Amino acid sequence: MADVKKGAPKASSEERPEKRLFYDYLRRKGLKRTAQRDLILETFLESERHITSEDLYRRVRERDPTVGFTTVYRTLKLLTECGIARSMQLGDRYTHYERGLDEQHHDHLICIECGGITEFFSQQLENIQAEVVRRHGFQMVDHSLRIWGICRECQRKRAFEKR
Repeated sequence: MADVKKGAPKASSEERPEKRLFYDYLRRKGLKRTAQRDLILETFLESERHITSEDLYRRVRERDPTVGFTTVYRTLKLLTECGIARSMQLGDRYTHYERGLDEQHHDHLICIECGGITEFFSQQLENIQAEVVRRHGFQMVDHSLRIWGICRECQRKRAFEKR
C-alpha cells in the first residue's frame, strides 16, 4: 500500500492552511470552533492514508476518550463540505476519506483480498480521458478511476499457498 507521491514537508500545526480554511468555514456557517473539532481536524491531517470514520474515531479517542463517534462523523462531514477531505467508496462497506487540498489528482488500485489501496498517477490515462471528453463535447468537472484486483503481495501469498 505505497503512496506514489510524497509532498513537501508538512507545515507546522498552526500554519496549516487547512486549519484557516476550516475555521473560516465554521465562522461562515455560524458554528463554533471547539477543542474536539480541533483535535479531529489535527488527527485527520496527521493521517497519511485513506481513513474511515471508524479509524479516525479510534485515533481521536486515544488522545481524548470523551469525544463521541457522532462528533467525529459530523466533523468529517464539515471537513468534506469545505474541501479539506474527500470521501469515496472503495468497494467495502465503509466510506473512506483522504485529504482534499494538498493532494494532486490520483487514481486508486484496490486489493479485494487485503483491502490495500495503492495510489497512482498516469499522464497517459489522463490524456486519454481528456481526449474522450473533448470528442464527446463533454465538460468534465471531476473524475475518479478505481481498479479492483489482487495486489502483488496477495498474489505471492496465493502462489505460496498452492505449493
